[in-house]
Amino acid sequence: MQDEQTSRLTRLTSILIQLQSRRITSAGNLAARFGVSTRTIYRDIRTLEQSGVPVITEEGKGYSLMEGYRMPPVSFTEPEANALITAEQLVLRNKDASFVKDYTDAITKIRSVLRQGTKDKAELLSSRIAVSQNERQSRSSEHLSALQQALTSFQLVDIAYQKEGAEIPGWRSVEPFALLSGEQVWMLAAWCRLRKEFRLFRLDRIMQLRVRQEHFEPHKLKLEAYLNMLRSRSGRSG
Repeated sequence: MQDEQTSRLTRLTSILIQLQSRRITSAGNLAARFGVSTRTIYRDIRTLEQSGVPVITEEGKGYSLMEGYRMPPVSFTEPEANALITAEQLVLRNKDASFVKDYTDAITKIRSVLRQGTKDKAELLSSRIAVSQNERQSRSSEHLSALQQALTSFQLVDIAYQKEGAEIPGWRSVEPFALLSGEQVWMLAAWCRLRKEFRLFRLDRIMQLRVRQEHFEPHKLKLEAYLNMLRSRSGRSG
């Protein structure tokens, strides 16, 4: 009996963390994650509600927590959250399954204490980073953090870009879309207002960067579709 109570307490705590880490979570997903029936999840949710946890039920969708409710007294700034989300994508390339699992569990707990606005931006950033195997040391750049924030806030960015073979950099106004890590360097996929098409920009060739207050309309294109398009035409840089 004691083991059952301990197991349920652990599950209740884990359910709370899951609710805190996502905008909405279905009973089916929770049941599958913890290996129990949906009826058990319904009972667990009622227990959380009775204990004072402000669970919001959205019919046909699932459960969420009232905005502002956070269990641990921890707060992360947006750049700190972005750094952790970026690191998660790098860790997911690691071949050690236990390391990946431990880091993924830690990131889930970290997500659970983010404010809703930061959480939404973290989820967007997570869906807009693609990392390939990196056998060699990447070159350094100084603008990844600023571009992360511009990407999730849909802010226009002016960059002084040094194209290969050019004597001086040229200024471009771009709409950040995705961040890609190749074998040598981080790259920014962005809509170039000068060329009126998506272009790739190497971060180590961005000499100066200014994030403007002007916002742009979010692009409907998904990252997977963009990557397929990139493979089909080999991409155009700069």
